[in-house]
Parts: sequence; C-alpha cells; structure tokens
Amino acid sequence: MQTRPIPVPQAPPAPWYTQRWPWLLMLGPATVLVGGGIATWLALGHPDAMVVDDYYKQGKAINQDLRRDRAASALQLRLQARYLPDQGRLQGRIDSFGKPVTMLITISLAHPTLPERDIVLVARPDAAGNFSVPLPALEKTHWQVVVEGGKRDWRLAGSWNWGRQPALTISADGR
Repeated sequence: MQTRPIPVPQAPPAPWYTQRWPWLLMLGPATVLVGGGIATWLALGHPDAMVVDDYYKQGKAINQDLRRDRAASALQLRLQARYLPDQGRLQGRIDSFGKPVTMLITISLAHPTLPERDIVLVARPDAAGNFSVPLPALEKTHWQVVVEGGKRDWRLAGSWNWGRQPALTISADGR
C-alpha cells in the first residue's frame, strides 16, 4: 500500500507591493525622475545671466573697447584706489602723464556671477586728481573694474579682490 502525502493547504502568495525587491528595483528610476525634476526646476528658475543674445553687437562693442583701451594707453592713465569699509567710501586718485585728471569719471564694479550686484559710481576728481565716492558694504569677491572718462572716450579695465588686495591700481599699459 502506498501512502500519499496529504497536501497541506498553502497560504496564498502575498501581493507584490508587500515584497521588498520590487521597491528596491524601482528606487533607481524614481531617484532619476526626482533628480531630473529638480534639475529642470533649477534650469528654468535660475537662467544663466552670462549668455548674450546678440553676439554680433557684442563683437562690435569689444572692438570699440579696444579703441578706448588704446586711447587710455596714449594718455598714460593710471588709477589708484582704496576701499575704506569703516567709512563706506572708495577713495583714490587718477592721473595722466603723472598729472591729475579732473574730468568726470565712471567706475563700474561688475560682480563675477550676479549682474544685479553690479555697482556703478560717478566721481569728479578734485584739482589734485583725488576722488572719494560713497560705497557702502562692498562684498569681498573678485570684482571686474572698468573706469571710463565722462565722454566714454577712454577706458581702464582690471580686476580687484579687495579682501586680498587692499589697494587697487590699474594702469593703461598694464603695469
């Protein structure tokens, strides 16, 4: 006589969502979707301010700037300035051939990444070429400095990190 095992009733299998493996396998694609959503939000919410719409006009402006740089070299212009944070002022001197410049000048400080933090100062040097303009709370970063004549006929350009360089000196000949 043969004995047959008596079938033991088995519990029905648990639904898939109670298992850990499907969730572990879905974790990778879900992470990619969330990361892609965050990247899209950042790209749309914070546009790149460095991109220029009209490259041709920018190229023409660069050529004009080079002419103004050459004009500054012909005048042997030199600017020396110092930021005084306790007084909230930018003080300095500008000269040409060692003699003071007394015409109106524009000093532009361009923030390296945020155009809304750019600063434009207008100064009129005295008879000795000295100027002092209010400049409250200058951020300690690497500023691009452009100094122009009142008629925009010459230009001095340089960079300045006032946290590391207390004084700024820009010469037309680069010295």
